Amino acid sequence: MSLHRPSLRFLLVPAILMALVAVLLPRTAFAAPYEGKATSALLVDVDSGTILYSKEPDAPFQPAAMAKMMTMAVVFDAIHAGKIHLEDSFPVSEYAWRTGGAPSGSATMFAKLNSSIAVSDLLRGAIVQAGNDACIILAEGIAGSEGSFVDMMNRKAKEIGLTGSQFTNVSGLPDPEQKVTARDLYKIADYLIRTYPDLYKIYSEPDFTWNKIYQRNRNPLLAAGLGADGLSTGFTKESGYGLTASAVRDGHRMIVVVSGLASDKERAEEARKLLDWGNAAFERLRFFDRGEAVGDARVYGGATGSVGLATREPLDILLMRGNRDRIRARIVYTGPLLAPVQQGTEVGVVRVWVGDAQILEKPLYTTAAVAKGSMDQRALDAVQQLLIGWLPQWKL
Repeated sequence: MSLHRPSLRFLLVPAILMALVAVLLPRTAFAAPYEGKATSALLVDVDSGTILYSKEPDAPFQPAAMAKMMTMAVVFDAIHAGKIHLEDSFPVSEYAWRTGGAPSGSATMFAKLNSSIAVSDLLRGAIVQAGNDACIILAEGIAGSEGSFVDMMNRKAKEIGLTGSQFTNVSGLPDPEQKVTARDLYKIADYLIRTYPDLYKIYSEPDFTWNKIYQRNRNPLLAAGLGADGLSTGFTKESGYGLTASAVRDGHRMIVVVSGLASDKERAEEARKLLDWGNAAFERLRFFDRGEAVGDARVYGGATGSVGLATREPLDILLMRGNRDRIRARIVYTGPLLAPVQQGTEVGVVRVWVGDAQILEKPLYTTAAVAKGSMDQRALDAVQQLLIGWLPQWKL
């Protein structure tokens, strides 16, 4: 996927006036011509935020072991905040041992009852070995009980913008009340990768041995030559086989989520096909560099009548080849802005469509500060507001 910079005419198209002010449209994916077997799937280019493929991304299903990603989000938070340390040790309770250890018959790191295990080893037991006992031990060590830790998980879920998920345990053991969506699993993966890159590296470790028992990483894509470096698999009878994975190719990261497959082989093949397809079918386009003004917002009562709006990251999209002439975009902000305006203030968004499908939304920030204007300037602005209202000013 090469990066090109097309004419800006492809991006910014004048839009309806006041309709731009208020309603935030739901973000949808570009309906791409790929037919997969998964009942729910999502493929996202992380760098640009572009949704490359979407199939029932908001349909709820049981996450199975993919729920551990949410568990790790809370654990990583605790480590980062200094509430726990990698050198700390937590005891193996009878509940953790029976529910997620060797007696459970489920995925386990084979923690010994009444032993103590360092947090660094528990992380590998939970991530590399997908050990249910490791997750419970971490939860009890941090929150005192699994139930209290689950409350933390659900609060964290809301904090990072999950809208269709509910967690009832830390391991993903079957529970009809525990639900996620493909879109929410993507958000968790994105949070882990962006917020904790050093801890995220554990997801790429190929194996881990504990209690003299060697286990390979359960992610089938790690050794497939796809650039994959994490995250998690899952299986329940109700939801079938699922996978959330991330891969880096040519310096760019994609996250894929699939669910509802018939076998572990099928889920690996489906994820691989989606990643290969996304890499081959799309071209990377850059419209604006970091900090480059996308457009201007009117300022009421300011020393100047407008201020530039820019994204904090380069404005890139991945576009299916042959669709450049279908791109359109809009700046959405409630305006005019009232002076004084601080530099770096988030005031709106830029949305990009391909045809009728919205594929990208990025927040916009003011590129400069605008002080209050003179009495004459404010009087003039008042007259203009009464006579002509306000118009979004585009960078064409």
